[in-house]
Amino acid sequence: MILGRGLYLRAPQLTDFPQWSELRERSRAFLTPWEPTWGPDDLTKPSFRRRLRRYQREIREDQAYPFFIFREEDDALLGGCTLSGVQRGVQQSCTLGYWAGEDHAGRGHVTAAVRALIPFVFEELKLHRLQAACLPENEQSRAVLRKCGFTEEGIARGFLRINGAWRDHVVYAILRDDPRR
Repeated sequence: MILGRGLYLRAPQLTDFPQWSELRERSRAFLTPWEPTWGPDDLTKPSFRRRLRRYQREIREDQAYPFFIFREEDDALLGGCTLSGVQRGVQQSCTLGYWAGEDHAGRGHVTAAVRALIPFVFEELKLHRLQAACLPENEQSRAVLRKCGFTEEGIARGFLRINGAWRDHVVYAILRDDPRR
């Protein structure tokens, strides 16, 4: 468990399914422009179980670290963050992705979660670089990264398939020895 300002992050569990599926369904229209296309069974319990098995394997193999973000005061699920593509050897890096339910977006929760994850990446995982990418028009996401001390590095052309189309992304990164705010 990772503690942040008014929230905590922990690995997803099967008991999270009702809250997760309800939040994702309620936020579907809000999230669709920013995410890969959802599969027809994405919000089903069997799909969630498969997701959890994949998460457990990725954690065990030091490939990815998924987290759900919960409000401390009432344990409400707010969204999620994933550290994926963990690279060891000469690279020592990973990629950050995040989302918030529509009701919780723009309230500082994701910023607090990302700030809490940064020490985990550099002190626990012992990585050198944390990068993130977002659509150029996603000002909320860009603001999160700037507030957390990430530096904009440029445009990655056709970087991810978002909502059915290959889209350019703005790439940001923070390094272990960058000054912290």
